[in-house]
Amino acid sequence: MKAIVTVVGKDQVGISAGVCNTLADSRINVLDISQTVMQEYLTMIMMVDTSGCNTSFEALGAGLEAWGKERGLSIRIQREDIFEAMHRI
Repeated sequence: MKAIVTVVGKDQVGISAGVCNTLADSRINVLDISQTVMQEYLTMIMMVDTSGCNTSFEALGAGLEAWGKERGLSIRIQREDIFEAMHRI
């Protein structure tokens, strides 16, 4: 299953590495990544493959959210189908 990870917050060293390491610890593969820094704020969106995930989707989301909160970031993960339904015009 594919999912979308979004990261928003003040730019700082190690965000991409930290999110990718957290995903890798759960055996999640990053398929695509896009990020932009506007002035001092980062927005990043990733498409990931969760088919090999070794934890529940809920636990993964909570772990990413906690990692982000410690750094002043908003991090969310949504299943691709839900993400698409929410963003369909």
